[in-house]
Amino acid sequence: MPQLEYVPSSYQEIPSDPSSSTSLTLQTEENDGSFKFTFEPIRSNLFRTTFTSDTHPLPPHPSVPRPRTEKDEVTQGEPSNCQRTFQTEDVTASVEWADGCPTVSLAWKDSPRQKLHADLPYRSYAIDGTGVAHYTQHDRSALHVGLGEAAAPMDLTGRSFKVDATDCFGYEVYKTNPMYKHMPFLVKATPQGCVAIVSSSYSRGSWSVGAEIDGLWGHFKVYRQDYGGLEEYLIVGRTMKDVVRSYAELVGFPILAPKWAYGYLSGGYKYTMGDNPPAYVQLLEFADKLKEHDIPCSAHQMSSGYSIAEFEPKVRNVFTWNNHRFPDPEGWAQKYHESGIRLLANIKPFVLASHPDYEELVKANGLFTDPRTNKTATMRLWSAGGGESGAGGHIDFTCSAAYKWWRNGVRKLRKQGIDAMWNDNNEYPLSNDQWELALDTKTKLNSKAKNMIGLWGRAMQTELMGNASYDGLLDAEPDVRPFVLTRSAGIGTLRYCCSSWSGDNMTSWEGMKGANALSLTAGVSLMHCYGHDIGGFEGPQPSPELLLRWIQLGIYGPRFAINCFKTSPKDNTNGEVIEPWMYPEITPLVRKAIKRRYEIMPYIYSLGLESHLTASPPQRWIGWGYESDPEVWSKKLKGGEEQYWFGDTLLVGGVYEPGVSEANMYLPRKNGSFDYGYINLSAPYQHLASGQWVKIVSEWRDHIPVLAKIGGAVPVGKNVQTRMARDVDPACKTLEEDDYRGLEIFPPRGTSHGTEFSTSWYEDDGLSLCPDISEFTVSYSSTEEKVTVRLNSKKSNKFVPAWKDVVVILPCRDNRRVVSADGDDVEMLEPDSEGRVRYRFPGPVKSAAPELCNGYH
Repeated sequence: MPQLEYVPSSYQEIPSDPSSSTSLTLQTEENDGSFKFTFEPIRSNLFRTTFTSDTHPLPPHPSVPRPRTEKDEVTQGEPSNCQRTFQTEDVTASVEWADGCPTVSLAWKDSPRQKLHADLPYRSYAIDGTGVAHYTQHDRSALHVGLGEAAAPMDLTGRSFKVDATDCFGYEVYKTNPMYKHMPFLVKATPQGCVAIVSSSYSRGSWSVGAEIDGLWGHFKVYRQDYGGLEEYLIVGRTMKDVVRSYAELVGFPILAPKWAYGYLSGGYKYTMGDNPPAYVQLLEFADKLKEHDIPCSAHQMSSGYSIAEFEPKVRNVFTWNNHRFPDPEGWAQKYHESGIRLLANIKPFVLASHPDYEELVKANGLFTDPRTNKTATMRLWSAGGGESGAGGHIDFTCSAAYKWWRNGVRKLRKQGIDAMWNDNNEYPLSNDQWELALDTKTKLNSKAKNMIGLWGRAMQTELMGNASYDGLLDAEPDVRPFVLTRSAGIGTLRYCCSSWSGDNMTSWEGMKGANALSLTAGVSLMHCYGHDIGGFEGPQPSPELLLRWIQLGIYGPRFAINCFKTSPKDNTNGEVIEPWMYPEITPLVRKAIKRRYEIMPYIYSLGLESHLTASPPQRWIGWGYESDPEVWSKKLKGGEEQYWFGDTLLVGGVYEPGVSEANMYLPRKNGSFDYGYINLSAPYQHLASGQWVKIVSEWRDHIPVLAKIGGAVPVGKNVQTRMARDVDPACKTLEEDDYRGLEIFPPRGTSHGTEFSTSWYEDDGLSLCPDISEFTVSYSSTEEKVTVRLNSKKSNKFVPAWKDVVVILPCRDNRRVVSADGDDVEMLEPDSEGRVRYRFPGPVKSAAPELCNGYH
């Protein structure tokens, strides 16, 4: 692309409106027109900047809702020539324009000379052809994370990225750029504090995170946007947790996924492609094999083969069924529900010319328009068999008729028994920025903006597709939270799609390792029910060792799915599948791992509820909450590839090479009060001091390294799929009731020196759109002889779970007596299958029965 950069200068201040005196507006009149710059403190740690002109308007459909300004939290310093200072409770913000262009800097109020953020002098805000560029100073020692999805490692420092989304089938986890997400959200993290920069534009662009070095300009970062003017938000926080929560307060907290979505999700392209026997028979056989092998499964991802036309041209026709493969969709779905398995249907936002509704959509202006011909824009589309293509067009969701058509299609699928939508191939890799939109729906926010796709942005379509899928599910079941799984996403997409994954990954040890970094990046970017296709979507079949290692690792993540295509040399249409029992020699070990996933489901689901309430991701960088430990800032740990926190209690590592039987892990240390360290949850069950690197034995036929933080707790349930409290579908009565709750606690080896550790967890009915979320707490202390435990239920709790008692479980080889801090009678039970000591406590639940509510949460 040509570089047409121009930096306006000679700005003059425009007097502020008295009602908005805590903001600054600058304007310059030059040969290329009038450019305006604004700076506005929004809240104590949130600031908004814009850089626009008539030729470079604000984003016409911003991904970020316009926040309300909290004027009481901001004061303005004494004005001086070409400089303004704004003070909030903790932050000093300064704007200077004496050198000709405005530069913004942010610092803690108590350390004004130590800049957390600073624009690049003389080049801060530039016009670049149809778009803009924003240059900032670069800290080479900082950790940079975000951008939704970016190639491993997690630290983005010193690299360049396209802010764009594409269908990167079979990508290389350490190289491919761009990937599936469009999220211009970048966090700079240091031990002194963090600053995030968020652009609200859906235009394509790029982020160079210190990758460009110039003899004149030195080391810098630059965000380049292809079209329109700039609207950015700057977020300041002491820690990454603070910044991520403030980011959620700006763009929206993660929406709730149903509880079943955290179980094992099966899949495989081959199953829906079957003609002999037909697909529905093969899928029923698959469900029978799950029972035969005693492997619990919560849902199946139906690939697009169900919608491929029965007769020529045999292409995908979204919202249709192949009547040979599925002669009775409703009856087949009912049988799957009776097995306790829900269904996700793959839906793609494009149609070929042979689609039954193609002409209807063309007449309604439901596809994009090519201004060169003033006719429907067409392109080659992957909708005609494995690796093949045909001519057609993408749905334009700014067209009200197309939006309604999609919404009705989703509602129909739900009425036919499909529980959730799988929005796939929704990156919108269109071939021309100048294609035109219909703009006759609620998206028409800026009537002056040109209706070209480049300005409004392809990722806007991804958001609106999510919106339409969400609305269709909500139409069918107004009281049930919609589950929309999306492959692509922009910032606004997450208001409608509660789950995502890393797309069409490759089978390799490197792919498994790099996926950890993608998970941590996704978590910072508010994609919290996120995961990977275990074993690899494309590439060779995994070896038994790699498959087991990947499953053992995958159970400790928010989303656990085994789904693949596996291009077959013999058949480019169907591909091959990964099945949990494909290697008989490891099937018992696979079963054990998946059952452990279900056993810790209360912990996993509680992390999902916590992310909805607080924005803390379930899967976290090793330095999350441990920023004062210098070692977490080392290059190895900033990479995020080999270990991570799963919640506050579990520290998860992995083995990423074949034939290796130990892992090297770092145990982060907290400053302040005494840090009691960790306990290895596998033999030899040793207690380990924090602040050190350790080697953990990890035989591949046994386990991966998982450690528990001493003082933490993990709520557990049955090791099978259980029925959700809200689930009234008669078919789901085949599932066991969720009426058991255990608590794995991890006291110090000896005395806790009077310290009482506390851990809270959350529960709800698992399905309601606006559930009552109840909070429970376990507290405990220890001596050499006993562990004293207290259970509490928050007084405001309304949801009452099915379990009545709580079984407290000590770590292996801890044989101390357990007593109640409240004087309750406790019952010592037989040790469990692992030899762990157990005591039964009366449950803390004392609330009245819950009431279901209607409406949004």
